[in-house]
Amino acid sequence: MNELSSGLSQLRHLIDVAGGREPADIVLKNARYVNVFSGELCEGDIAVADGRIAGVGRFCGKQEIDVSEGIVCPGFIDSHIHLESSLVSPTEFAKAVVPHGTTCVVTDPHEITNVMGTDGIEYMLQATAGLPMDVYFMLPSCVPATPLDESGAVLDWQAIDRFYADGRVLGLAEMMNAFGVVHNDADVLQKLLAAKRWQKRIDGHAPGLVGNELDAYIAAGVASDHECADLSEAMEKLRRGQYIMIREGTAARNLEALAPLLRGKTAARCLLCTDDKHPSDLLEKGHIDYILKNAVRLGADPIAAVAAATVNAAQYFGLKDRGAIAPGCFADLTIVNNLTDFSVKAVYKDGVCRFDGQLAPFAAPVVDPRLREKARDTFHAGQISAKDFAESGMQGIIGMVPGQIVSTDNGRTDHADPSKDILRIAVIERHKQTGHIGLGYIQGYGLKAGAVATSISHDSHNLIVVGTSAEDMAFAAKRIVENRGGITVVKNGEVLGEVALELAGLMSDTDLRVVNEKLEAAKEAAYKLGVSRGIDPFMTLSFMSLPVIPALRLTTRGMVDVLTQQFV
Repeated sequence: MNELSSGLSQLRHLIDVAGGREPADIVLKNARYVNVFSGELCEGDIAVADGRIAGVGRFCGKQEIDVSEGIVCPGFIDSHIHLESSLVSPTEFAKAVVPHGTTCVVTDPHEITNVMGTDGIEYMLQATAGLPMDVYFMLPSCVPATPLDESGAVLDWQAIDRFYADGRVLGLAEMMNAFGVVHNDADVLQKLLAAKRWQKRIDGHAPGLVGNELDAYIAAGVASDHECADLSEAMEKLRRGQYIMIREGTAARNLEALAPLLRGKTAARCLLCTDDKHPSDLLEKGHIDYILKNAVRLGADPIAAVAAATVNAAQYFGLKDRGAIAPGCFADLTIVNNLTDFSVKAVYKDGVCRFDGQLAPFAAPVVDPRLREKARDTFHAGQISAKDFAESGMQGIIGMVPGQIVSTDNGRTDHADPSKDILRIAVIERHKQTGHIGLGYIQGYGLKAGAVATSISHDSHNLIVVGTSAEDMAFAAKRIVENRGGITVVKNGEVLGEVALELAGLMSDTDLRVVNEKLEAAKEAAYKLGVSRGIDPFMTLSFMSLPVIPALRLTTRGMVDVLTQQFV
């Protein structure tokens, strides 16, 4: 049967089931369900035919399942995430989030793309095909984040343009180079114009941008923002027409500040996202279900919160047949116990039960051997020694902010002072053996002895290391290179905890629980060396090299004043 004939047969079946002339494939009987269009709880049988919802009312089916003990929601959608931040393969990520009701994520693969170039995009497209959830893509807009940084590739609009033809590519990912947009950088504007030519969405990333510069940024076509740290910033952007992605992840948590948006008229312009999610959060807290539970606890309207996690995201991205329980929509359904706890009882994807107290088994996607091999060979750093970390001259001090990924400018110094929590920090180029090492100081990390290093350093993912001695900093950095990527905690030349991340220095092929055990052990080792327990020792540190989030950041070329995009 050819594709047209098959489609015609399925459409006829859907119509006949909806019209009551044929039994449904599956009927969820006696459902109480969230109607995201009317903003109410409704009741009825949900009939499914060939993976789509035929109707809601009174139906009979070949298989009938009583769901009267729960509440049926549309499957949850994470509107902005970097799958690499889970530290495991997309297959392991899916195993973690599907039981929490997630049936769709929109990912920006700029982490692996900064390491592998367009091969990173292709790797993630292949590694997410056929999972028991939909994975859509936004193309990385800033590789590297700014010209002041060094990554494994430099991608202009032409390098990524061909990917827009893929049906899973929805647009251009977070335009972090707000400075470039506002100041008419030709390369940046060409990327915006290319996305517009394909009639695709353009996501934003502009923390602290206000006034005329914000007007210019939005006028250029940037439609959303997930970097709002307080309500006034969110309202300023929302009033100008942007959608607000309320983020609650591992490193950045903005839900408490922005929960009031999920009450009243502003709720329709809100989406939910995690951005970055570490293994422990996925295993212990959950995913979008965790955000929903806490949003309601903070006073959000439950149905408005569900809409932000479903139909709002679907409509924003142009996914017209997802995000709602209505005739013709795909039968992506999450059954929860109530709209307070959001404890997930069952999950259906395209009408197939994927979780019912236990995750249904599925095959891992197959990735091209060339891409697999390349992902495991991404470290090309030069020789590293203790003398590379010697103190010399006045350098900037990055001030860490607990619970946030923004930083403060804490002045300048020419020496570390552990008594004042001022430590040495370095970022080492690891893609092309340039030998570049950026040096500076950091305050607020808390380390009292040893060193901590990681190859996760947003977004170029060079090697970042903080330490109390040059010898331990060198040892930690070299250990990361030996492991082909990862996280390590050392003291006096001894490894106290580590996680190997052999896939592009970002992810592991290992089971999520195994990675989490090693990660938590490494965290505890870092805390015992004095790292402040108010921060994530690795996730928060990884953002200290991202030169698009105020105020100071460190790159391989030196300390950057983010607001002026100048080295200091």
